[in-house]
Amino acid sequence: MTEVDPTLLPLDELRTLRGSLQHDDDAVSYVRRLAQARLDLIEAELRRRDRSADPSVITSELPVILGTHLTGGPARPPRPAEDASGHPLALELEEMWNHAGASDLPTMTEDDVIALRSKLRIFERIRSQERQELFGRIDALSGELVRRYREGEADVEGLLADD
Repeated sequence: MTEVDPTLLPLDELRTLRGSLQHDDDAVSYVRRLAQARLDLIEAELRRRDRSADPSVITSELPVILGTHLTGGPARPPRPAEDASGHPLALELEEMWNHAGASDLPTMTEDDVIALRSKLRIFERIRSQERQELFGRIDALSGELVRRYREGEADVEGLLADD
């Protein structure tokens, strides 16, 4: 992706690009949290197998797993978020999960569970890298917006248009 010099963008394009990148970050963040939750489910299943416990034992861990990743607060100030479950990355994750047969983890072989865990770790790591890149780009655009307001190049009334 070609880096855009924020100082060269007109104000409306700067705001639009920042909004678009924030939207992308919301989707990548959502998918990353889903991947992390699924990794936690896999770890819980592997612990259950080590203890030769009943498959229903995992259900006691579900509130913590889901609460940690799916309802945990973002590192940045919250913005209204759209449903990202139809995003291509979410669909890719769902396909990976379903293709592995993970909708019924207890019936999967240990080798299959471990292979899926490896794929999910790679998937999550890539999403983390994407988010870091997005943060850098969003921060550069936000910094340019702040500079323009501070130096009087942009009308302070326009602040309300910024999320």
